Amino acid sequence: MSEKIQKVLANAGIGSRREIETWIQDGRVRLNGQIAQIGDRMTYHDNVSVDNREIKLIKSQDRQTRVLLYHKPEGELCTRHDPEGRPTVFDHLPYVRNSRWISVGRLDFNTSGLLILTTDGELANQLMHPRAQLEREYAVRIRGELSLSMQAQLKKGLLLEDGHAKFEKIVDGGGSGSNHWYQVTVTEGRNRLVRRLLEKLDFTVSRLIRIRYGIVYLPQHLRRGKHVELDEDEIHTLMESVADRA
Repeated sequence: MSEKIQKVLANAGIGSRREIETWIQDGRVRLNGQIAQIGDRMTYHDNVSVDNREIKLIKSQDRQTRVLLYHKPEGELCTRHDPEGRPTVFDHLPYVRNSRWISVGRLDFNTSGLLILTTDGELANQLMHPRAQLEREYAVRIRGELSLSMQAQLKKGLLLEDGHAKFEKIVDGGGSGSNHWYQVTVTEGRNRLVRRLLEKLDFTVSRLIRIRYGIVYLPQHLRRGKHVELDEDEIHTLMESVADRA
């Protein structure tokens, strides 16, 4: 039975469905020698290539889903290759045969904390899809203190250059002066969203750590630059948490 090309490639762990759709639009994907189009369908017997590199397809039911939790430090990029030669999160991950690690969303260069990676493109798509509305929770340190009225503004929402955005929750974590901590929650994966919301009110973020993504928390004893792999039961629980959302 044929399926959409982006779904087959995602199931094979080539990338997330949204990544693959972008590659197709950019003309980087060929199906049986022809430039692929959004909506093309294929089977596992068809020949497909990305950037002229043939993809060896493995049926999803024959491939084990793996999920890593990585404690990203500041100073690493969530990209596979950096023209400037800066370190990336993929430099530290274990090798996977006939597949590759897909990052579930990104953390910017100066943000640390929880990064989920998986070999299952469909799972990555479900975790990132806007319809899923998964909570992302951050510990953020700012210079100054949010008044109650400012907190109310942030929870009501502010207009940014790419549209309206807000914090779902704000919890005061204590501290004073240039070391005041808050725990904030958003349900979007827009670029630098936490920083931009606080900068809108003229606050400088001096530290930002993602501590939760959906039901997954950053393991308390996981050191920066290290990873831990979920077991089968934990992966099943994660899949169940997003099965009906995206």
